[in-house]
Amino acid sequence: MNNWESRFAGRMGRIKSSAIREILKVTQQPGIISFAGGLPAPDLFPVEQMRRAADTVLSQHGALALQYSTTEGHPPLREWVAAGLPNTTPDQVLITSGSQQALDLVGKLFIGPGDAVVVESPTYLGALQAFTPYEAAYLAVPMDQGGMVVEALEETLKQHQPKFIYALPSFQNPTGRHMDLSRRKKLVEVARRYAVPILEDDAYHHLAFSGQILPTLYELDQELGGGNVIYQSTFSKTLSPGLRVAWVVGPREVVSRLVQLKQGVDLHTPTFNQMLMYELAQTVLPELVVKIRNTYRERRDLMLAALEQHLAKEAHWNKPEGGMFLWLEIPEGLDSAELLKKAVEQKVAFVPGQPFHPDGSGANTLRLSFSNASPEDIRVGIERLGRALRSLLTVKG
Repeated sequence: MNNWESRFAGRMGRIKSSAIREILKVTQQPGIISFAGGLPAPDLFPVEQMRRAADTVLSQHGALALQYSTTEGHPPLREWVAAGLPNTTPDQVLITSGSQQALDLVGKLFIGPGDAVVVESPTYLGALQAFTPYEAAYLAVPMDQGGMVVEALEETLKQHQPKFIYALPSFQNPTGRHMDLSRRKKLVEVARRYAVPILEDDAYHHLAFSGQILPTLYELDQELGGGNVIYQSTFSKTLSPGLRVAWVVGPREVVSRLVQLKQGVDLHTPTFNQMLMYELAQTVLPELVVKIRNTYRERRDLMLAALEQHLAKEAHWNKPEGGMFLWLEIPEGLDSAELLKKAVEQKVAFVPGQPFHPDGSGANTLRLSFSNASPEDIRVGIERLGRALRSLLTVKG
């Protein structure tokens, strides 16, 4: 171990590479069909509209777009975000370089060594990656098909005083589960009763296949007086993940602290990218969201039909009503990491479920993404996955 390694060894021992990012390396192999990454469909990116919007930004605001900007973000974009939320002003909005930065900043602000954080089990892997370096102690609350079980959450809060509750109520990553209105209200009420803030991660809110958009936890909290939910969302699942523009909204005192922390990270989210997203949000986004919903609904239906054809006897899965993912359970005693090895031999990839569980459970679960696969890849890939699972079952006897 050299001098540099000896200095970061303790902290790096808590940091692990993303299982998804490691699997994405495998998907670069020729012929691999990937259901692994949570990638938007690139064929839906508004390339031509973005080119025209870029021309508009550069012709009207060229020097400003290429200059340093304020940490808080492009004022018109902050106003646009605030206008979409009740009782919210632009000074409660911080534009971030993707939702992942928002998670990191919140973790940096609230979490110290050994501090408890409530998470769903399973939960978004990126959040675990963001919080773990700050030495969070996870309190995993079980889920059912309707999301986090609020009764179990309340039992946890009776015994612990966590720094916050991390929740993804809308088409959760990794499971695609969706919390109904009644449970959302209970979650907000319980959190307020025990004086524990909520961090709401809402990347998939507008990708509802039925078209019915439920109130966010932030909106429901506002109805009760507000101040107990920090809300974050992003353009990554609609307009572009590559431009890394997202936002976090919360009480002014929280946002001002997040601004200070962001100044030490990147000074500000790229000015040009923010201006571009603002132009597209007003002109392209509403129609694009409808197109995304329709496309993803079709791909979900194809994947469900293929699963029924090729894995009906060997696995169970849910039917997500929005988002980009569905969740598979294979027989108890099997490990989806072993299944992945068999699947790669069949030229198909997915993400094993265990890394999404902070307690190390969930070995017999896996996540499939239908958003970034063509209809033909879905049909062929699920057939390959069925062969891989039957091969593993044969080996296990």
